[in-house]
Amino acid sequence: MKQEYTLHGWHLSYFSGKTRGYLNFKNLDFKDKNVNAFDLMYRIPKKTGATVMPAIQTKQGEWLQDSSVIMEELDKRHPESCVTPSTPKQLMAAMLLEAWLDEWWIPIGMHYRWSYPENYSLFINDASKGLLPFVPNVLRKPVATKIAGTLRNYLPIAGVRKEQFEMMERWTNKILDAFELHFTLYKFLLGDKPSIADFALLGPMYGHLNRDPAPKRDLLDTRPNLQNWVERCHAGEGKQGAYLKDDGIPETLTPIFKAIFDEFYPMVDEIVIKLKGYVADNNKESGDHITRSVGDISFPMDGDRFSRAGLPYTVWMMQRIQNCYQSLTSEDQQQVDSWSQEYGQYTFLDRDLGPELKRSAVTTRLA
Repeated sequence: MKQEYTLHGWHLSYFSGKTRGYLNFKNLDFKDKNVNAFDLMYRIPKKTGATVMPAIQTKQGEWLQDSSVIMEELDKRHPESCVTPSTPKQLMAAMLLEAWLDEWWIPIGMHYRWSYPENYSLFINDASKGLLPFVPNVLRKPVATKIAGTLRNYLPIAGVRKEQFEMMERWTNKILDAFELHFTLYKFLLGDKPSIADFALLGPMYGHLNRDPAPKRDLLDTRPNLQNWVERCHAGEGKQGAYLKDDGIPETLTPIFKAIFDEFYPMVDEIVIKLKGYVADNNKESGDHITRSVGDISFPMDGDRFSRAGLPYTVWMMQRIQNCYQSLTSEDQQQVDSWSQEYGQYTFLDRDLGPELKRSAVTTRLA
């Protein structure tokens, strides 16, 4: 019998791990299909408009792309064990965590994969088997090697630059220590049940930091509570659990939210500045596509300055959160504001997020 869903992805893929953990938790009937060369270069782009993974194919022939959109849509179709919190503070906290983990952590995952040569053999092995499963190793490995070279060419754009390695690793160790402490007390980020935030954290942790040999040895094996969380989150545990009572946010997440408000928010601000300039300089109008990067930006990271390409998609993620906040009752908004004020943020509406954007595959366009 044909499964209800097919997940097209790889185990080494950042966002495939996020999506697979979610599907496991929801206990949905799905087939886990390795993306081959035909899928990646022809079928998925034709169906979704982008050469990306993961993609979800339904039994009826629909295609869904973008891990956040996939979870949002499948929660609507299967509302049991919804992973989006219903209370205001936990809802906003979960969405903020998801945006931060999806957008901020990509350079971290790429650095720990590609800056350590001992990881290459696992990538080449997994990618070659996925892309050309029926071709002999001697022929398929050069293809995987070429793809690895293409991916490494993107490293400087993402901010994986040699002069920033020490900063990135110092920051990563500090944040992972905070997660390790948190998971000594809680099974998941907001209590004993996973949310969209947990599956977003699974993105960098499963596919990169807990599978690639170097970061697994140095970062996850030394933090057993975090590693145990990776395993139970990917396996889909926590179905009988619940979020903290009274819309509570664990105090152990304070260092995490401090990083979001002190570092991620300034990054978004810098992208908005560049985005406004790009729209004005190029006379962009409603419906026009926006370039995937609007140029290099610089923002705080652990007391230093980090530089990378600014992606309008990050702004779309934040506009999505702001729109959700605007849909709350005034009483719920006040509760959220009282929480964000603890971090110096008066209200979720006090930030100018630039021109309204709409998602278009992996890019954006003006609304």
